[in-house]
Amino acid sequence: MASKLLIAAALGLAAGAGAAFLASRMPEAPQPAAAGRVAIGGPFSLIDQTGQRRTEKDYAGKPMLVFFGFTNCPDVCPSGLQTLTVALDKLGPKAEGLSPLFISVDPERDTPEALAQYVKSFHPRIIGLTGTPEDIKAVVKAYRVYAVKVADEKDPTRYSVDHSSFFYLMDANGQYLKHFPHSVDANVLADALAAAL
Repeated sequence: MASKLLIAAALGLAAGAGAAFLASRMPEAPQPAAAGRVAIGGPFSLIDQTGQRRTEKDYAGKPMLVFFGFTNCPDVCPSGLQTLTVALDKLGPKAEGLSPLFISVDPERDTPEALAQYVKSFHPRIIGLTGTPEDIKAVVKAYRVYAVKVADEKDPTRYSVDHSSFFYLMDANGQYLKHFPHSVDANVLADALAAAL
């Protein structure tokens, strides 16, 4: 009886080994390909720092680097815009082929005049954009940006805006390419921008 069990076990092992060998020789089943594009970006209609109405069509034909923030931002926005300034300086004349956009998430305070004063503190190529609350709500939704007004606990007449802090790199057709945190190294950002130009 024991010998029959040993023979059965040996046959089972042999069958298993044979199946494993055959499976290893068969081609792998094709994996489904990822389809579609990342749904970030899209049409917008905003006001630039000179008071002119602008849409995404005004920037067609050049890659865009889009950064959302507000002029009263205490740290994230100035830090991100300083990184962008260094990256643009590193690009030199190539920066002419890029549209760097700073879009306000605080339309109540960020008038075109306020944006003009703010962006000129960083780099002359940076374009400030604002609009009505509805305009901003639409572009924030299109870029999947988190932006929420937060009242000051000590003074209800004052507020800040919590917001996501990414640079969105869009191609010359306005299609999403990649994003970077505001803390990205300026050299890394410059190299990515140069590759997109």
